[in-house]
Amino acid sequence: MKYADIIVDITSERLDRTFQYRIPDSLEGKLQVGMVVSVPFGKGNREIDGYVIGITDTPQFDENRLKCIHSIKSDEKTTESSLIVLAEWMRERYGSTMIQALKTVFPVKEKVRQCSQDTLVLNITKEEAKIQLKELEGKKYHARARLLRELIERGCLDKTQAAKDLGASASVVNAMRQAGWIQVLSREVYRDPLRTDGSSSSSRSYVLTGEQQEVLAGILEEWKQENPRPCLIQGVTGSGKTEVYMELIAHVLSQGRQAIVLIPEIALTYQTVMRFYGRFKDKLSVLHSRLSAGERYDQFCRAKKGEIQIMVGPRSALFTPFPNLGLIVIDEEHENTYKSEITPRYHARETAEKRAQMEHAYLVLGSATPSLEAYSRAEEGKYARFRLRQRYGGRPLPGVTIIDLRKELKEGNRSILSRRLQQAMQERLEKREQVMLFLNRRGYAGFLSCRSCGEVLQCPHCDVSLAVHKGGKLICHYCGYETEVVKKCPSCGSPYIGAFKAGTQQIQDIVQKCFPKSRILRMDYDTTRKKESHAQILEAFARQEADILIGTQMIVKGHDFPHVTLVGVLAADLSLHSGDYRSAERTFQLLTQAVGRAGRGSSPGEAVIQTYQPEHYSIQAAARQDYDSFYEEEMGYRRLLGYPPASHMMAVLGSCREETLLAQGMEYLKKFVQRVYGKPDLHLIGPAPQTVGKVKDQYRKVLYLKHPREEVLIYVKDKLEQYIEINSGFRSILIQFDIQ
Repeated sequence: MKYADIIVDITSERLDRTFQYRIPDSLEGKLQVGMVVSVPFGKGNREIDGYVIGITDTPQFDENRLKCIHSIKSDEKTTESSLIVLAEWMRERYGSTMIQALKTVFPVKEKVRQCSQDTLVLNITKEEAKIQLKELEGKKYHARARLLRELIERGCLDKTQAAKDLGASASVVNAMRQAGWIQVLSREVYRDPLRTDGSSSSSRSYVLTGEQQEVLAGILEEWKQENPRPCLIQGVTGSGKTEVYMELIAHVLSQGRQAIVLIPEIALTYQTVMRFYGRFKDKLSVLHSRLSAGERYDQFCRAKKGEIQIMVGPRSALFTPFPNLGLIVIDEEHENTYKSEITPRYHARETAEKRAQMEHAYLVLGSATPSLEAYSRAEEGKYARFRLRQRYGGRPLPGVTIIDLRKELKEGNRSILSRRLQQAMQERLEKREQVMLFLNRRGYAGFLSCRSCGEVLQCPHCDVSLAVHKGGKLICHYCGYETEVVKKCPSCGSPYIGAFKAGTQQIQDIVQKCFPKSRILRMDYDTTRKKESHAQILEAFARQEADILIGTQMIVKGHDFPHVTLVGVLAADLSLHSGDYRSAERTFQLLTQAVGRAGRGSSPGEAVIQTYQPEHYSIQAAARQDYDSFYEEEMGYRRLLGYPPASHMMAVLGSCREETLLAQGMEYLKKFVQRVYGKPDLHLIGPAPQTVGKVKDQYRKVLYLKHPREEVLIYVKDKLEQYIEINSGFRSILIQFDIQ
């Protein structure tokens, strides 16, 4: 006998309630996860629809108490059933409960008040209304008389407008409705997350270049294959990848299908969405984390009903319930925001590939600096790769100057602005051109570096920087290696060794002193807390209401400001030593994107990169915009050290309020792994403190597993889940799995 776990209401606020039913002999072998079935429910055994989310041989309750499934409602895939199958795959792939996977795939659960528009309509003839109007005027019912007079004239009125213009309060409307003189007609309206008046979204004519046409034709040819591969568009900054996306979307829409466009984060939403909106107008909507619950609810409803055809948003938009999905586009696919930090710790690229495969949709990835994972898959032939090597309109890439901050210090300049950068800023401001200053703080983990020689204290075992912790300790977050904080540089003996402490506010103050007449905008966490603040800052800078824009990584990705001719990178080293094996890759990506913001208009651009390590291969390659040389160099290190994508790695993340219990539990997990898979080709590192070792009184540790074959890590994960399930000691320890 087999049993099915069933959810009876996908949109329920309490999604964590499933019910188990017996599978009758007549349905054994036919029933699959995701199918819609008819089941008896409640005391009266009323028949309702449910979704199968799991099939098992083990009953959770007394078998005699379990009811039996009546029938398979439909063999056809519904939007919900497809997403349930995707959730099942995510549960298996990334390690989570089915409930956690379902809550990720169906993010809109809370009951949201329906937004409606009420219209007041005359319910009697005009002749009858005129008689009632005289009576109201005689009794001096002025508000009712005003409303009735307007309805005689116009026939109907918006209720909100009537209250505002005529003083028609709820009591006035209710009295007239009860008298039978008017009707109140309601219709559901959807909240508009774009709130555009069309002024900034006019459609512009755009002719594809010969190179863009070649890429478009190549992708359409790939789509004709029996099993089309995901397509990777590698295009230099400003090459016009977005225009190719829009042509592909138009092609899919012409077939009656829908498209999802993923963008990395909220800071990119404004300009990207407006470009798509200018082309597709009301066919498009948007999702992002700052929408209200009602706005998100409405957009999912519209997508499910087929009232929109394109959804633009971050990784959560991947689960938009389109009934006939045809295309998923992942712009800037290299961004780490596509990786979820909560269980299940899914990656949007992998999950999009799975959803596209399930629904026979196409997948297109785009980036000037593809992730090593995507590029290696293209090298292996698993992805089809297409290149855009030229900027649109033949515009040249910016000229790049690398400034050695060690030399600046030796020559007496202690400012965070090098002399060359100050000179370049002065020249640009005199020409009334715009400047962007980028503080590269992404991944900053408090490493120690020498300002005299550029030396960074690193772990002798893992080739990552050591992080500064309270109590004067330097710790590696991979293997747990510890050493004391030093007062002098171990390489050159200089006392100028410490952590970088400048922030965007401090930089703004310095720049304002150097250029007192300049107008400065700052874009960072503090200035973008309000709902519309990102768009407001970007719009103001686009309108040239400021000369200089200062910010962190959110200012250098995806924006197109034609009057920006100079980009200054103030501290290229910070992300280079974030304590992560991907730090060189992320540094190269950030610097390439930053340099690419300059010279996108008619005037040539320039970039100044300030660094204590000008010889580092990631900085040199970014200055040349040379992805291929960076890829070869970085992959050499990855192969040598067994890091992805040369090998596969899984992080087992543990957190607990009791430090001793967590340490004991993580050691037990390590010993269990050695027992169930004791072969020497599995490399274990740790347990060690996570990058942030304690958050909200929860201690955190991590155990890394590396193996050439991913299926071995999945096997170990499955065994660990079983081990954790049957051992009560882990009930107070939260364990998460992160496949990398």
